[in-house]
Amino acid sequence: MIKRKTFEIRAFFFFKNYFCTNNCISMSKYIAPSILAADFANLERDVKMVNNSKADWFHIDVMDGVFVPNISFGMPVIKAIKKHAKKTMDVHLMIVDPDRYIEDFKKVGADILTVHFEACPHLHRTVQAIKAQGMKAGVSLNPHTPVSVLEDVINDVDLVLIMSVNPGFGGQSFIENTYKKVEHLKALIKKSGSSALIEVDGGVTDQNIEKLSNAGVDAFVAGSFVFRSENPTKTIENLKYLAGS
Repeated sequence: MIKRKTFEIRAFFFFKNYFCTNNCISMSKYIAPSILAADFANLERDVKMVNNSKADWFHIDVMDGVFVPNISFGMPVIKAIKKHAKKTMDVHLMIVDPDRYIEDFKKVGADILTVHFEACPHLHRTVQAIKAQGMKAGVSLNPHTPVSVLEDVINDVDLVLIMSVNPGFGGQSFIENTYKKVEHLKALIKKSGSSALIEVDGGVTDQNIEKLSNAGVDAFVAGSFVFRSENPTKTIENLKYLAGS
């Protein structure tokens, strides 16, 4: 009887902390290094570093030079990352008309696909199309967009990504209003009974991650702060600790 009880407890914590890409999202804290800040000349090396670190997800920013004033990478690079990645592929689309490519991103390995509210005139349809492909559906909000715009879809999405910088470039300074925005979003999620996670992208460091976690953030995107540090693996471990995981 004691052995059985011990097994049940271990099983509970295993599934509680495990990210299920098909059926569930747990309530753990997640660190998602942004590959946009990696060394593209040594991409395989950096992907393997993330694999061997305490990071939880690969955050992959896709930019088209139209929705944002920059171009990053597309399907071939994501496919190459997937070849070596052993963790969840968190793909963030900063592009216009993302509906055209939903199936393609599934094919190259996306587990979570996040689109921008500002780029989707038919957001509910887009979210349902993402889910129909077997991916988790995320919606991102630019700094100027209030969380109230999500009231009618908050129960349909799996993740809300709050931009804590203006999208398009790495290395920007964190926007302080983000804390208040996260608190508003957390209140909306609680009021609606949604199970959506809150993710923050932009300017996340060891100086603000604890405060963000306390405000209600579940997943933290960190790019330059990780990849430009002297010891990225150690930096990820420290972020994970400060986030409360």
